[in-house]
Amino acid sequence: MAVDEVLGATVGTEGTTFVVSSGVAERIELCLFGTDGAEADRVDLTGDRDGLWRATVAGVGHGQRYGFRVHGPGDPAAGHACDPAKLLVDPAARRVAGELQWSRELVAPGVDSSPLVPRSVVVAPLAPVPASERPGTPWGRTVVYEAHVGQLTARHPLVPAVARGRYPGLAAPAVVDHLQRLGVTAVELLPVQQFVSESFLATAGRQNVWGYNPLAWGAPHAGYATAGGDPVTELRRAVAALHEAGIEVWLDVVYNHTCEGGLGEGPILSLRGFDNAATYRLIAGPGGLVDDDVTGCGNSVDTRSPSVRRLIRETLVRWVQDFGIDGFRFDLAATLIRGDDGPTAASAFLADLAAEPALQDVKLVAEPWDTGMGGYALGRFPAPWREWNDRFRDDVRDLWRGQAGWSQGAAALTGTAATFRTPGRDATAAINPVTTHDGFTLADLVTYDEARESGHHQRSWNGGLEGPTADPGVRAGRRRRQRALLATLLCAQGVPLLLAGDELGRSQAGQANGYTLEADEWGVPWPEADWDLVAWTSAAVALRHAHPALRRVGWVDPADTVVRWLTEAGTPMGDADWTDPGRRSLQVEVSGVDLGGTDLVLLFTTGGGDAAFTLPDGTWQVQLDAAWRRPPDAGRRPVVTGTATVQGPGFAALERIRPVHAT
Repeated sequence: MAVDEVLGATVGTEGTTFVVSSGVAERIELCLFGTDGAEADRVDLTGDRDGLWRATVAGVGHGQRYGFRVHGPGDPAAGHACDPAKLLVDPAARRVAGELQWSRELVAPGVDSSPLVPRSVVVAPLAPVPASERPGTPWGRTVVYEAHVGQLTARHPLVPAVARGRYPGLAAPAVVDHLQRLGVTAVELLPVQQFVSESFLATAGRQNVWGYNPLAWGAPHAGYATAGGDPVTELRRAVAALHEAGIEVWLDVVYNHTCEGGLGEGPILSLRGFDNAATYRLIAGPGGLVDDDVTGCGNSVDTRSPSVRRLIRETLVRWVQDFGIDGFRFDLAATLIRGDDGPTAASAFLADLAAEPALQDVKLVAEPWDTGMGGYALGRFPAPWREWNDRFRDDVRDLWRGQAGWSQGAAALTGTAATFRTPGRDATAAINPVTTHDGFTLADLVTYDEARESGHHQRSWNGGLEGPTADPGVRAGRRRRQRALLATLLCAQGVPLLLAGDELGRSQAGQANGYTLEADEWGVPWPEADWDLVAWTSAAVALRHAHPALRRVGWVDPADTVVRWLTEAGTPMGDADWTDPGRRSLQVEVSGVDLGGTDLVLLFTTGGGDAAFTLPDGTWQVQLDAAWRRPPDAGRRPVVTGTATVQGPGFAALERIRPVHAT
């Protein structure tokens, strides 16, 4: 094998070389298709003892459509699913064309599936994106914005109609300008790996909108390209435009399962037909091998397999080199580090990625759980990995619905140190969300007590009335809690993550599981945006950027003087104060002098009515107040000495202008 040989189709001077992996195949045929869609030729690949199969075909180049047929064992009970009647998508395809057509022929043994299956497409080599073009934002300055390609721009009136909900929409000037004004430094895109909708959705006339059902890990989803457009070119240009604006692009990648369904039940579309036993987790069942389902999808990928790890590593490298991707968020990442006894930091998957030179300066983020036994792995990923911190999410939601004490609030504000403070990790180990794509939006979090779907407890509080209301008191309380939730997020140690549309007041009408909500109807509501909330959120992000005290990456010990925990009376919090269930207010004095900044005091009150705070010595200017619909200009913000009042539930941030006795 050549040193630089990679999986997939690679165009060279002698034609295109096709390389696939299978340790069980007896014969593999490459099927080439003409411009009319009909099969034009077949070429046998040659296998080697390492399980790699290859062929170089002269005269084949960019744009050629192809697939594979694999001859070999096909007994599901023994873990095999080879079936030459099934046309297979290249697992390492750089592009996929055509839509999957669900039919029983996809599942029925020995029935030709080729009319129903998309084609892999040969893509000519791309000039690698120079590392110098990537923003390289330090972790301590990172603010993440989680967005869906379709939902972000489908309803934006200033985005050209042809680009709405598509890759070019990401680069539309109005969108880039909004992101810059908001102050985010990274856009994390929900899956853009080529995906398909599940059969039960397709037969019901619905779609898997989010994209957590991948077909080809290394191909940009063709459904996000414009009509007749090239998804590779369009995504590459969109990333370049965001980079030019100083914004990183991360991808939410789904390597824990594929769209192929359960063994003996789902379709044979790609990896399952090449080498099922080397791809998916299997365990012994009553009638033979069955799926070891740790993802809830019936087809959990097995990263103990070297061939699987190689495919993942090579597709990650391609996203970085061909598109300039700056980071990856790994869906259900605990499945990827599973050994025989559950998730382990000693996994070969982590070791392989750590050894890959092209990934050394790329941000790696884990969703640290799965659905299997022992699958909750929060805090168990080693440096330099970061992790989605659901403990922060739950504690902060509980705090602002009156169901958590200040010990939980303080833990959230200091980076969930009890979980993440391990050797080699600083406070940026935690990626902190209050809301994400999965669950209530921020507007719904303060509007609904119950999700429209059963089984989706959201730790929400409606403020006294369920759903939208004209009651002015309830509406005002909801506005303050929206802002207080955002402020808690942006004033906490760790890396804040915002959900796209929360800053505009986006609602899903109480739906917590929105994976089938179409972008045209449920996308970010630009025409009905709450621009006061946008201005307030931008000010909160700007406060974080302006004050290094809010971006402290070093851990804060209880004895540190850089943070003082005070009661509303200005006295230090004692043991009884931390455990007092009736205590609804807290003030936190945060020193920034050691970091070259200024001091802040953060005032929190989760109860109703006004809370009066006795401030630390000095003169303070209010920089942020949850009672403000829109922050006033800097020169018009109140200046206070001695005391401050916060309308509850609410929050305020004050900056020290000068210390006591200063002249």
